[in-house]
Amino acid sequence: MIKLNINDEISRLRAVVLGRADSNGPIPKLEHAYDPKSAEHIKAGTYPTDEDMTLEMDEVAKVLEKYDVKVYRPHSIADYNQIFCRDIAFVIEDKFIIANILDDRSQEIDAIEDVMKQIDPSKIIEFPEDAHIEGGDVMPWGDYIFVGTYYGKDYSNYITARTNMKGVEHLQKLFPHKKVKSFSLRKSNTVADENALHLDCCFQPLGMGKAIIHKEGFLIEEEYKWLVDFFGMENCFHIDKREMYDMNSNIFSIAPDVVISEKNFSRLNKWLREHGFTVEEVPYAEIAKQEGLLRCSTLPLIRD
Repeated sequence: MIKLNINDEISRLRAVVLGRADSNGPIPKLEHAYDPKSAEHIKAGTYPTDEDMTLEMDEVAKVLEKYDVKVYRPHSIADYNQIFCRDIAFVIEDKFIIANILDDRSQEIDAIEDVMKQIDPSKIIEFPEDAHIEGGDVMPWGDYIFVGTYYGKDYSNYITARTNMKGVEHLQKLFPHKKVKSFSLRKSNTVADENALHLDCCFQPLGMGKAIIHKEGFLIEEEYKWLVDFFGMENCFHIDKREMYDMNSNIFSIAPDVVISEKNFSRLNKWLREHGFTVEEVPYAEIAKQEGLLRCSTLPLIRD
């Protein structure tokens, strides 16, 4: 049995699901793109290949194995995008929560059935159909759960709005002893550098009291300020629009002082090293073309 245990984003990682990219299928038609960045690369003829993305994910697997992390992979579904397993489920404490994701992606959860069979069934939770939530929007942080959402009445107009207020409220019911803190994110169906698809596209807490943040990803300045006050301005690495577009906030912590980061994030990686982090650099620029990066493609199951 897998004894789930996740209370934050940074404690020493012991077990994780890592997505896969070996059978993504043909390049999607433009009208089937789930986000503006994918659409941009479909139009430009630069959409990533399975081969390139598989090589990138294999590099991440090697780093995880170097740190003795148990790595689970979904079984392969032909012609189906299975990279971003953080979207489909997430763990808080000892509960495995199945996300309400876009209908087109519903088979992804079946591909981690082998993992779910090793989890106590009473710990597996599904949200009501009208309570939308995806793992990229959910960050357990000790007594808090940070959640990205979109408050606007036009929520249903945005394919890029993935977590609604009903999802936030349901999470609070599940974890009444936690403070669920929601943040309304900037959404765009058409402009990639003005779209925070998930909370981890514009913010991430790190070890040693640090955090990465992109101010413009937040629609409400007071909510951005709350996070900056929570971590302290001097501890926040602010990324600009281009760095947000490149997914600088979407790195992944293996331990409080160890992160996996994209090798081209030179400004961020230098800052991290200056502040005492071990930075394991991997190539991940091809996967980034689909508006997701390292946090999006990992689903932590056990941290110390």
